[in-house]
Amino acid sequence: MNAKRIIPRLSFWQIWNMNVGFFGIQYSFGLQQTAVNPIYSFLGAHAEQLPILNLAGPITGLLIQPLIGAISDKTWSPKWGRRKPFFLLGALFCSIALFLFPFSSTIWMAAGLLWILDAANNTAMEPYRAFIGDKLPEDQQTFGFQMQSLFVGAGITLANLSLFVFQKYLGGNSASGGIPVWVYYSFFLGSFCSIASVAWSVYKTPEIPPTEEEIEELRIAKEKSTFFTPFVEIIVAIKEMPKVLWQLALVYLFQWYALFVYWQFITPMLKSSLYGISEADESKANNFLESAKNGASIVAEDLSWAKGILHQVEVAVGQTGLMNGSYNIVTMLSALLLVPFAKKFGSKNTYIFCLFLTGLGIMTLPFIKNEYFILLPMVALGIGWASMMGLPYSMVSPSIPHSKRGIYMGVINMMIVIPMLIQTLSFGFIFNNFLGNNPSSAIILAGILFVVAGSCVFLIKPDGVKK
Repeated sequence: MNAKRIIPRLSFWQIWNMNVGFFGIQYSFGLQQTAVNPIYSFLGAHAEQLPILNLAGPITGLLIQPLIGAISDKTWSPKWGRRKPFFLLGALFCSIALFLFPFSSTIWMAAGLLWILDAANNTAMEPYRAFIGDKLPEDQQTFGFQMQSLFVGAGITLANLSLFVFQKYLGGNSASGGIPVWVYYSFFLGSFCSIASVAWSVYKTPEIPPTEEEIEELRIAKEKSTFFTPFVEIIVAIKEMPKVLWQLALVYLFQWYALFVYWQFITPMLKSSLYGISEADESKANNFLESAKNGASIVAEDLSWAKGILHQVEVAVGQTGLMNGSYNIVTMLSALLLVPFAKKFGSKNTYIFCLFLTGLGIMTLPFIKNEYFILLPMVALGIGWASMMGLPYSMVSPSIPHSKRGIYMGVINMMIVIPMLIQTLSFGFIFNNFLGNNPSSAIILAGILFVVAGSCVFLIKPDGVKK
């Protein structure tokens, strides 16, 4: 669309309100980071199965975000706007899936609900990235994307701290097979936050109406549109993609592969390195309790040992929640503080520093044997997470045509999920054959990959980014 668009500057609170919905989306994402893999373990999954059980995230992100982006680019409703209908639809299904998730009775039920949850999250998240470009002038976009980073930190912080607090104060001291009751509370809270926060942003933030010329172009495009039109537009967009996006794709290959390794293996690492629990012991304890539940005669000493092991497993899950909550608190505190650093040193240099810092912090985790000292590297990860959620978008946003902003934000998400897809398909083999089934080795490798990602940022040459 070639019509001149007038995009007014927004106040702090207007930018705040438009991004509140990101809080609920990221609460859900935080539960996926921290609670889904432990739930798989509670239901009997083994560590080498975790990558393939997390296939939902990469697949739904790969398919849904660019499609939603292409469709929303060609959408306009005088009542609902362009992006907001997709916020609401995604949030509604996300809320339902979160409510049902802790009732999972089998691994495959949990995996099925994860597919629904991921599809809903992607439906809501993609238009939110495009929303910043729609609503803010170029000189406010870094602030807008970093405000999203703040709500990323806030949502994931509440998700992770809720797991820690509910486990510590409402979980009791007993452990049994299946999903602990305290996990339910976190998912119920997430179900409420998902729909409530998005509804707030939808209510508070009007979208900028298209010009008459844009409306006419939308009408013509709708008349010519077929079922295959969004797919064709995605292919054409990738073919014509600005060079800076290809450069970002290389960074994301290593960055998001590393993050997926961290999220999947941080709890198994803690169980082993911090609490001395082997997967064999956890499996044996589960078998004892399952046998006892089915009426088999179990020696009281063995039953007590099994309950103790599984209680320690729950403590490890709570510790993961505390650690992930801690780094997301740092994300909240540092997200907007990175804005002046990006203006002074450049978004590119700031991003490089943050990725290097993240990699070094993660590499130290397996060597720390104290549950409080192990929170210190979370400062590095929190600063890195704040940069990852904002700076790359502000670096490439000026190079993206307004009429294809939704598609290209979806394409950027493809750059995120393709490395995750590669990780889910490849890392089980790597874990078994090259890392000796050692979760600590997996975490160290994740740290190394962050350093590689930071090195690749040197190759990015942003077009039109104000230094």
